[in-house]
Amino acid sequence: MATDPVRSYHHGQLERAGIDGAVEEVEAVGVAAVSMRRIARRAGVTHAALAYQFGDKAGIFTAVAAEGFRLAADMIGATVSGPDLFVHGGQTYIEFALTHRGYFEVMFRPSLYRGNDAGLVSARTAAFEVLYDSAKASLEAHRPGAVTEEDVQGLVLAGWSACHGFATLALTANLSEYFHTDTATLAAQVVRGIITLGELAQRASDG
Repeated sequence: MATDPVRSYHHGQLERAGIDGAVEEVEAVGVAAVSMRRIARRAGVTHAALAYQFGDKAGIFTAVAAEGFRLAADMIGATVSGPDLFVHGGQTYIEFALTHRGYFEVMFRPSLYRGNDAGLVSARTAAFEVLYDSAKASLEAHRPGAVTEEDVQGLVLAGWSACHGFATLALTANLSEYFHTDTATLAAQVVRGIITLGELAQRASDG
């Protein structure tokens, strides 16, 4: 069987090729079917070179997850502004998941990577700080002087769960009938639905 030609890379280029190859492989076959040899073949490098750079598949996925959290933080952070920044961030979270599937499917599966890796911990912490800070700022904009830590945590958990849940359903082909529009429009529609759900929940609580 013909294979792609093996290319020669310097250290930084090899790391880049390995991450890109892993992301593409996840998007093509899913996390469960990914192997070091498949990643190496897709990246156009030898299995030995890939193992030297990352150690094993957990090492590659650690690098993928760390970069994924950095990309998510940058993408979401660029859209969180104004009094409703948490809502804007939620919409962008969905867009990130749908347009960066190879990263997203690795980032939230801690069994795949080394969770204590310093680079990963730093990237993940920075991403969650964007989430937390935007939730706190949104609450303070609408409830000056009356926001508690419990309020912020509740909003973070509710918003993250709703957006992540939708993204997961979409990426596992459970919502294909709704993908008749572009990603940004669909994400905005979902966020509006989440807002409506919150309003209905408030009415039920008040009643």
